[in-house]
Amino acid sequence: MPKMHRVVIVGGGFGGLYAALTLRNASVEVTLVDRRNFHLFQPLLYQVATGALSPANIASPLRHILRHRDNATVLLGEAIDIRPQENVLVLRDGQLNYDSLIIAPGTQNNYFGHADWARHAPGLKSIEDATEMRRRILLAFETAERETDAAKRQAWLTFVVVGGGPTGVELAGSLAEIARDTLRHEFRSIHPGSAVIILLDAVDRVLPSYPPDLSAKAARALQKLGVTLETQTSVTDIQEDFIEVKHGDAPRRIPARTVLWAAGVQASPLGQALAKATGRPLERGGRLAVHPDLSVPGHETIFVIGDLAQCAGPDGKPWPGIAPVAMQQGRYVARLIENRLSGKKTAPFRYASKGDMATIGRAAGVADLGWVRFDGFLAWLAWLFIHLWFLVGFEDRLLVFTQWAWNYISRNRSARLITGENLAKIQPPL
Repeated sequence: MPKMHRVVIVGGGFGGLYAALTLRNASVEVTLVDRRNFHLFQPLLYQVATGALSPANIASPLRHILRHRDNATVLLGEAIDIRPQENVLVLRDGQLNYDSLIIAPGTQNNYFGHADWARHAPGLKSIEDATEMRRRILLAFETAERETDAAKRQAWLTFVVVGGGPTGVELAGSLAEIARDTLRHEFRSIHPGSAVIILLDAVDRVLPSYPPDLSAKAARALQKLGVTLETQTSVTDIQEDFIEVKHGDAPRRIPARTVLWAAGVQASPLGQALAKATGRPLERGGRLAVHPDLSVPGHETIFVIGDLAQCAGPDGKPWPGIAPVAMQQGRYVARLIENRLSGKKTAPFRYASKGDMATIGRAAGVADLGWVRFDGFLAWLAWLFIHLWFLVGFEDRLLVFTQWAWNYISRNRSARLITGENLAKIQPPL
């Protein structure tokens, strides 16, 4: 009996998972390796961070997702190196042999050379990031309730979001809703609606990847919620109780105890090991340049997909590091492997964009589908149903839909739990 073709996939995110699902009927052995035992729906992490959803609403165990895929095995492990000449993937506690290797490790937060800022300004790439953001946001209101010094109280009630892309816009809008709606009648010493929410970005508009007219509409929707927009403003320092920024040549210090980072991501550190092993240089953002079929130059059995892959489209611009690109790349590489085994050729990868969407608080959003642009309630509704559709598992869709419906009716966020670090170390004494 001939040996089955062994496909090893690193990463259970959108790219890796969709590759595994697409190979369900192929005559191959699939091994999916991930440091976490679940697939995370990252586009909804900000809703965990702002108490609208619980972590379990946006994460599904990988073993459960692939339970009916008889040719798929899930392993909990961390890939740390590759030996291409031996077709070996090195794990922290072992190794795996492969015939085809798909690398889809995702990204991490990028502080642009200021790693020390991470301590004071958490990013949003994992469940832990989201629950830490949630802890800081809610704890800020709780601490302000007990603070008697007016200046210190205002610092606790000042929230700064760094980064005006979709994540930053969605975070800022949700923060405004928390302050002005959710917590409106729940405190006695403070008025949560007086919270100052600032959205910063170094470029000249929010949602810079969207058409200018939609960016302008998003800006107006944020301002209507009470968010202060500061564009063309760069961050120069972040400390525990303030953030320093510069607009033009004018520096300014903003007293703020809660700073949230949504300004950028960089590729996984596994990219460095892969670059060294294959002799390929890393590009901007820690990405690795790949052929149009997503294989590593000189190593046709190794494929890189998702945020680690540097691959240009017909216009010469790199494909964006977003979930739809990773999903399509995962499906593409899976079909390419099947075609190779059957002696068929595969055309280069082409991303078929379905458009871009962002939600801005309650019943407000913007959408660019290429052939049509719209905003407001219709864009918000489209965003909801598209994100529901891509959630993995019927149970997740049902739970999230129910939670969203209740949040919309009640204006409540039931997952407002402060967890994590010992509060006695943070809160002022009684």
